[in-house]
Amino acid sequence: MILADLAAKLGIPFLGDASFVIDGVAALDLAEQTSLCYVQDSAYFDSAISSRCGVLIVASKHLPYLDKAKCSNFLIAEHPHFAFAKAADLLHPVKLRQGIHPTAVVSPDANIHPSAWVGPYVVIEDNVSIGRQVQIGAHCHIGSMSHVLDETQLFPRVTVLHNVHIGKRCRILSGAVIGSDGFGLVQEQGAWVHVPHLGRVVIGDDVDIGANTTVDRGTLADTRIMDGVKIDNLVQIAHNVIIGRHTAIAGCAGLAGSSIVGEYCLLAGGVGLAGHLELADKVHITGMSMVTNSIQQSGVYSSGTPLDDNKQWRRNAARFKMLDSMARRLGLIERHLGFGKITEE
Repeated sequence: MILADLAAKLGIPFLGDASFVIDGVAALDLAEQTSLCYVQDSAYFDSAISSRCGVLIVASKHLPYLDKAKCSNFLIAEHPHFAFAKAADLLHPVKLRQGIHPTAVVSPDANIHPSAWVGPYVVIEDNVSIGRQVQIGAHCHIGSMSHVLDETQLFPRVTVLHNVHIGKRCRILSGAVIGSDGFGLVQEQGAWVHVPHLGRVVIGDDVDIGANTTVDRGTLADTRIMDGVKIDNLVQIAHNVIIGRHTAIAGCAGLAGSSIVGEYCLLAGGVGLAGHLELADKVHITGMSMVTNSIQQSGVYSSGTPLDDNKQWRRNAARFKMLDSMARRLGLIERHLGFGKITEE
């Protein structure tokens, strides 16, 4: 794509040769003379101006320093990283296919749009609806009464079980399982008995679900993932969980049953949520934190013990057990000195 056309599609101004041809995107240190790169943070500006790239996306604040750059073609964006992401989509588009592969097993009751692609060895059961330009990779399974709406992409080996609704423009990566039974059990005379899961999974538009992530169906009500949610690899979403719009969840997080996560939240890697709790909108939980109570106010929350030298960590761990008695003794001392009365819980 030539520079002028790319700038027009991105809706941003450019400097340099309007006819310069860009053939792809690259990292700053790996760029070729026809590559497109970007710089968002001033800390990386020295690397950017020494890069061999053919076109560089920069913020307007960098304009006074562009005469130092090896590159002579620039795109000017208020948010260079965002512009780069859009440019990468334009320069490396998803190849859309149409039709049904002869090895696919498709129920005659399924409704598949002519522009959709059903790949090799896919199984589609009764009363399934597949929308316009949906791309279903090899070895996927779509259970009965499920719906996959327009422009959604299922990568190879995705399992969608019965009565699941997936919205438009979603991306579900390989190995994900959508609509499995949750870990719902009841104990009777010392034995665990499985509770039937009769709810659905309902996924909104523009949702990404990572590789080998599981989303369990509801027990009676539905598990719901709202529009714009982004979920990383190896995440467990239990039955009856509700995740609000535009929340992002990083890898290896686990959400126990009936937990409710608000809009625009961020759960970092390894975060665990206990069941039946609620997070307000715009809550950020830092990595490896364990949430055991509802959070009613937006903000950043942390728990856990940061990595330390083992010898020091063992000393601190031993003292953790002493905190309660130390607090009580301190309270008695403060009360004796007239600083107030200890409050015990």
